[in-house]
Amino acid sequence: MPVITNPIRVVIVDDSPTVQSLLKSILGDAGMTVLATGKNGREAVQLVKKHRPDVITMDIRMPHMDGLEATRQIMREQPTPIVVITGSSQMQDVDLTFQAMQAGALAVIKKPGISDPQTCANVAQTVQNMAGVHVIHHWGSVKKKAVPKPTPQIKTMQRLDPASCAQVKIIGIASSTGGPSALAAVLGELPANYPLPILVVQHVSPGFTRGLVSWLNSVLKLRVEIAIRGNRPTPGTVTLAPDDYHLKVNKNGEIELSQAEPYKGLRPSGNPLFTSLAQHYGKTALGIVLTGMGDDGADGITLLHQTGAPTIAQDEQSCVVYGMPHQAVLRNAIDTQMNPQEIGLFLQQLGDVIK
Repeated sequence: MPVITNPIRVVIVDDSPTVQSLLKSILGDAGMTVLATGKNGREAVQLVKKHRPDVITMDIRMPHMDGLEATRQIMREQPTPIVVITGSSQMQDVDLTFQAMQAGALAVIKKPGISDPQTCANVAQTVQNMAGVHVIHHWGSVKKKAVPKPTPQIKTMQRLDPASCAQVKIIGIASSTGGPSALAAVLGELPANYPLPILVVQHVSPGFTRGLVSWLNSVLKLRVEIAIRGNRPTPGTVTLAPDDYHLKVNKNGEIELSQAEPYKGLRPSGNPLFTSLAQHYGKTALGIVLTGMGDDGADGITLLHQTGAPTIAQDEQSCVVYGMPHQAVLRNAIDTQMNPQEIGLFLQQLGDVIK
């Protein structure tokens, strides 16, 4: 991620003048420059073309054009880092929020309140972090007649192919920035009767995990749920770490939730998940690191890899941020790198082998 030395230039889009004013104050106090404010999606599209900001804060529910459609247009016409800031927990708005992330928005955080300094600090930190992310065009909102897609070719390294992984009993995944859409792509074609359980640590702002679960349930055939202490991972089920808890498995094959120290401010972290899989499953686990900022998961998947377990990282070309996968690769902890569609195909083929 590039280092930004000049003040970060921001466009704020929200239909509430009060929220606009509060965000201007928060970002200004953090040393950022607010170039302009808009009150709906139409204005967002115009302001981005006019000012070319480093980052946009985007409300999701607005008149004339909502944040989802604005995100689609911006990512199609003038790709810019977008942080969704929403105060709504209504399911229809949660669905719009994660559709916006699938369309290219980088992060979602809840609207701050004057009496909530932690959320204010989180807003400033998130906007600052996302301003340095390189984003690309998203053409997916242009509707075309469906045509059969050629089967992608998996770029495997010498020692990793589905047939060699027939011993796998469980899958662990860690992801962060760009992760929700990557997860949807990786898991989207797996059948409801998939023979393996899947445990996921996805970094998401507090309060949005339940919304992520709901959205994934709407786009996947697999069942998606939040982890519950003492449950056993179930084939055909994707289990996500809850807010503020590390997700692990114990020697009895049961889910454990821990509030042990965060890893570089992250709880949940991918490291406890991969470490517990290394301890209790060894080479019968499969570890996957997807797009994300920083190095979370790298230490844990290194331990997992050392047991002889197969490991996969998302490739640089398809990552929103090639941080977490890159750090795992640098530790020589990864057998192969693929894009999300290729990882999904690998998992389909692995499921066929195990059945």
